[in-house]
Amino acid sequence: MKTIWNIDFSCGHSDARDLSDRPADERAGFARWLAERPCTDCWRTAHQADAAATQQWLAAKRADEQAAAEAWSTQYAMPPLEGTERAVAWAVRCRHQILAAAYTALVIEGDTAETAWEAMEDKARTVTRAGWWLDQRSCEPSDLSGLLDAATEADRPTENPHF
Repeated sequence: MKTIWNIDFSCGHSDARDLSDRPADERAGFARWLAERPCTDCWRTAHQADAAATQQWLAAKRADEQAAAEAWSTQYAMPPLEGTERAVAWAVRCRHQILAAAYTALVIEGDTAETAWEAMEDKARTVTRAGWWLDQRSCEPSDLSGLLDAATEADRPTENPHF
């Protein structure tokens, strides 16, 4: 039973492949399937180029988002966040996205009054821990008020009856 197959790949390269790890009745079909694809080296090269282009695109997108979030933070007098450099940069973007989505859902599309929104925005200004904004990045706009209430209550000292 044949186990070594000579594969002529779609990229033009050829290679002898040991297909003994496949059942004998599947080897011919697998060899045809391999022939329709580029060889491993060509595939890897193409995907590395794709990955590099994706990384460049993502870096540019993140830089644009960061600039927009920082401009928004300045415009709406949002305080600096506390945490590691990486966490702060990400949290600034998250805070911007969370508050922008909440404003759209609650004020523009919903029935929240501007004065109620301003109170929520003031409460948001008191939450300066970057990790908190990162933890809330998937929150629903309707939950934001309660989350901010919980965050600002947690900042108040409480008596622990166990100590």
